[in-house]
Amino acid sequence: MGKIAVIMAITDKTKGKKGISAFILEKGMEGFTAGKKENKLGMRASDTSQLIFENCKIPFNKLIGNEGEGFIQALKILEGGRISIAALSVGLAQGCLDAALKYSKERKQFNKTLSEFQITQFKLSEMQTNIEAARLLTLRAAYMKDHNIPDIKEAAMAKLFASEIAEKAAGEAVQIYGGYGFIKDYPVEKFYRDVKLCTIGEGTSEIQRIVISRDVLKD
Repeated sequence: MGKIAVIMAITDKTKGKKGISAFILEKGMEGFTAGKKENKLGMRASDTSQLIFENCKIPFNKLIGNEGEGFIQALKILEGGRISIAALSVGLAQGCLDAALKYSKERKQFNKTLSEFQITQFKLSEMQTNIEAARLLTLRAAYMKDHNIPDIKEAAMAKLFASEIAEKAAGEAVQIYGGYGFIKDYPVEKFYRDVKLCTIGEGTSEIQRIVISRDVLKD
């Protein structure tokens, strides 16, 4: 666990979501400890662990913003986080394409490189097209965020599309590698494990579709 953590707590049960507040907790505070590090499928370089609270008392000066603003603060963080996940997805997808492209030019079957087969060419062309589309969606959402333009729908669209095409790109990269794609000596095996989190983190793909549909149907 890092030196600090941001947590949410209900400070007024009568106010519903307006009764949620955000606090900063520091490592070593009485009653606040970290549990075991989770043994994850992918993204293993990023540690994930439980937070344990046992009679933890938080001083008022650890409050972030004003009391009752925690829910709104969380939504704002989610919005930016979705753009970050979209950018991560684009990077992972690009890594998959780069690895698959390099391998397809080196690996030979039936006296031809894999890149000379039309089925491989189609896979690579679809990966490239999807990555470029995802990159543009992500850049648009990031631009809107930087310029304080409401971007709830755009962030959700970027995250949804980029994460799902990244997952598909990882699958296609493993397919191009064949049996070697299932071996840890090759990069696409790790891409395949890591990319799944992108369709889950900062709201699942199903949640993104709900966010987008609300905007589409609001009129």
